[in-house]
Amino acid sequence: MEKLIITAAICGAEVTKAQNPAVPYTVEEMVREAKSAYEAGAAILHIHVREDDGTPTQDRERFRVVMDAIRKELPDVIMIPSTGGATGMSPEERLQPTELFPEMATLDCGTCNFGDEVFDNTMPTMRAFGKRMLENNIKPEYECFELGHIDTILGMAKKGEVPAHPMQFNFVLGVHGCTPATVENLAFFASKIPAGSTWTVSGVGRAAWTMAAAAIAMGGNVRVGFEDNIYLGKGQKAASNGELVAKVVRIAKELGREIANPAEAREILSLKPLQ
Repeated sequence: MEKLIITAAICGAEVTKAQNPAVPYTVEEMVREAKSAYEAGAAILHIHVREDDGTPTQDRERFRVVMDAIRKELPDVIMIPSTGGATGMSPEERLQPTELFPEMATLDCGTCNFGDEVFDNTMPTMRAFGKRMLENNIKPEYECFELGHIDTILGMAKKGEVPAHPMQFNFVLGVHGCTPATVENLAFFASKIPAGSTWTVSGVGRAAWTMAAAAIAMGGNVRVGFEDNIYLGKGQKAASNGELVAKVVRIAKELGREIANPAEAREILSLKPLQ
């Protein structure tokens, strides 16, 4: 198997300090959590940003400040800014991080229920996001919450509406209202993507560790972090994103998977090496 790429989703748009005091809001806190995840073994950081009071934002300049601060400390880390933002944001708001020309960014592959809200990703929205990523030479991480999302994005790739092969997928399983996080569902999702593609799983909530172990065993990759789960185990809150990453590393070691560093992750994902 190829080496394991670990992504750390260090804050998300929903989780709060009331749920776990270590959730980062400020630039300094974001850098702290980025370093903890990187030092534990994460090659990729999935980036949402907040205002200092915790309000989620897609403001381009906030992304610039946060990502520049992280890059200063971690010059080789791969950063994947979110174009999902938070539910209720307009497509124009959500696209702002792509104006910074990151090497990767997320592209959500369809509308779905998201708890009590609706995560709106219409076909015109996805076409606009695909066009921007083609124009700005950004490799998407295709976020799929439902099986139909895979078929949708593969159809768009065939039409040239989004970047095509080699494709990187993120299967987000366990969101209330979307596909349950079961090993059977993960294996089925993984079987439906084109040969030569890469994939990651994001297990939400209590499913995080089952999904991580399954993906490691299947040859996939793993995302953990406060966006998806704040617990190391039942009733045990993680003190940092680094603790969550370190647990993935321990599981991988037990299952015989080595951990990819950022340079190795870039090669696996067909990204250009750093100059």
